[in-house]
Amino acid sequence: MLGSPLPSPADQRPWRLPAPLQAPAAEAGAGPANLPTELLAVLSRRGLVGEAAVQALLDPPPAPAALEHFPDLARAVERLALACASAEPVAICGDYDADGMTSTALLVGVLARLGAAPKPAIPSRQEDGYGLNAGMVEMLAAEGIGLLITVDNGVAAREALDRAQALGVDVILTDHHSLPPELPPHLALLHPAVTPEGSPYRGLAGVGLAFVLARALCRSLGRADGEAMARDLFCIGTIADMAPLLGVNRRWLLDGLPRLAESRLEGLKALVRIAGVEEKRIDAGTVGFQLAPRINAVGRLGDPLLVVELLTTENADQALELARRCDALNRQRRDLCAAIEAEALALLEADGPQRPDFLLLAQSHWHHGVIGIVAARLMERFERPVALLASEGGGRLRASVRAPRGFAVDQALNHCADLLERHGGHPAAGGFTVRAERVGELHSRLDGLASAWLESNGGLFPVEPEAQLRLERIDRPFWQQLQRLEPFGIGHPAPLFWSSGCRVLMQRRLRGGHLQLELEQQGVRRRAIGWRWSDQETVPDLVDVAYHLKMDRWQGEERLQMELVALRPGRVDGVVLRHRQRHYHCCRHGEGVLIRNDAGMEYKASLNDDTSQHPYLRRLVQGAALALGLTA
Repeated sequence: MLGSPLPSPADQRPWRLPAPLQAPAAEAGAGPANLPTELLAVLSRRGLVGEAAVQALLDPPPAPAALEHFPDLARAVERLALACASAEPVAICGDYDADGMTSTALLVGVLARLGAAPKPAIPSRQEDGYGLNAGMVEMLAAEGIGLLITVDNGVAAREALDRAQALGVDVILTDHHSLPPELPPHLALLHPAVTPEGSPYRGLAGVGLAFVLARALCRSLGRADGEAMARDLFCIGTIADMAPLLGVNRRWLLDGLPRLAESRLEGLKALVRIAGVEEKRIDAGTVGFQLAPRINAVGRLGDPLLVVELLTTENADQALELARRCDALNRQRRDLCAAIEAEALALLEADGPQRPDFLLLAQSHWHHGVIGIVAARLMERFERPVALLASEGGGRLRASVRAPRGFAVDQALNHCADLLERHGGHPAAGGFTVRAERVGELHSRLDGLASAWLESNGGLFPVEPEAQLRLERIDRPFWQQLQRLEPFGIGHPAPLFWSSGCRVLMQRRLRGGHLQLELEQQGVRRRAIGWRWSDQETVPDLVDVAYHLKMDRWQGEERLQMELVALRPGRVDGVVLRHRQRHYHCCRHGEGVLIRNDAGMEYKASLNDDTSQHPYLRRLVQGAALALGLTA
């Protein structure tokens, strides 16, 4: 059932309101876990109904024994225990993204504490590209390395691991990327796909697998100090990599995030200080928006070993200097992204109003380290798959791809494999290398895939709020209840609320393309912000708004604000419901609703008594009440 205001030429994205709940919503504070009605409505629509399901989200069960879920874990721990006992050199081969860098730092720090001699080895983004290569293996073997651990990569490094086998180097693979049909040679494999069906370990990122290995090793050797360090870096890397916040990820984050403020890691303390969040609660948002970008920027623009050194040093002064270098690279990253985004938008503008369904843009001078960020911004702006390409030299271009939910990047690239030099990724993001002369043919094929996908989705991505929230309900008690549902992320996103019939008392365009609004509903005023809002969009005097609820912290003050996702013109006199190919005009009528069909027949209904209603009418009344903002 779709709900919309009465037709207006300003309408753009369609809104799809949630289905009315079958059972009457509980009064605020009276439902499972004493959660407010609106939050129970969100959880119910996500399939979490009843006390047991809600409690499992708020307080997930402990992680089951990892040794029972990872068949090779015992073998990996046994080999590492020998390395620790003999101070053996061990190479930790990671990746240059936040997941790979924190995974590397986690194992370097733990193994150093336990007696081994770990050596971090991360390929260069500019010179080597993603993943372990044969040259790295040969170099490490020449240095006397007899044991190599991959983190956040490795399962696709066939050539490199064949070389390791030939040189007599043992390899422990820890990776969460797609398994190939035939695995490369290895001593042990830790991968979510090898766990039993339905295992809570299925959502682990690279840093989660490194934590499983480190935790098992620390417990086998009775070293709690190593496990504490590993837990802190697990929290940073899991949030930075946007891993699904379900299963053991959720359990371990709930255990670990409250302890981050007391972390003994000098590098983490320095990052917190540089980011200016010393006085704040370190939650998932603080990690995701303040700490992770400073880590990520290093892997994009600098030497990723800087982050490993930062997160493993025990010297406070050195940690502060390294954190300052991370911060400087993050500022450089922001400037580069702004410049590339402006250039990309200019290229699209020059091509005219008709845009392909798959946006592919190439400039030789763009920086490989940040084109993925800009591709994500363009994807969100145009709601299309996007690939940005930059020169790799030798007549080749390297790309970063981002796509909306539903368009599988990895499958699309597999479909174009015959045109590509190399490629990889997962459903939401990926990358590839292509020869310049094949870019046109590649774009044509990708555009065909995107066109077919968009056609199957009607060509538009609806705004899909999860619960109605009146402005009067936006207060600190409600915010505190919302925080009980944290951490939010993949698999458990922050709720998207909507409020209807809000008057725009003030609107202001801010530097950076942001939009600030002051909204009023039934005498209650609230502040809203639209980040990177299009200058072309006019804001009507009366609107319905879809938004996430956030706490804005600025200069020592805190205030709740609505972070806009979408808005549409609102109407006081009612809404139109489309149900089973019929249209119904609905408006408030006292404490109930009045519904009129296209033939002019009217039906008045109370929201408190539906016992006499036909099921069709009952559903229609529930939908009207939801669309009019009379229920969550």
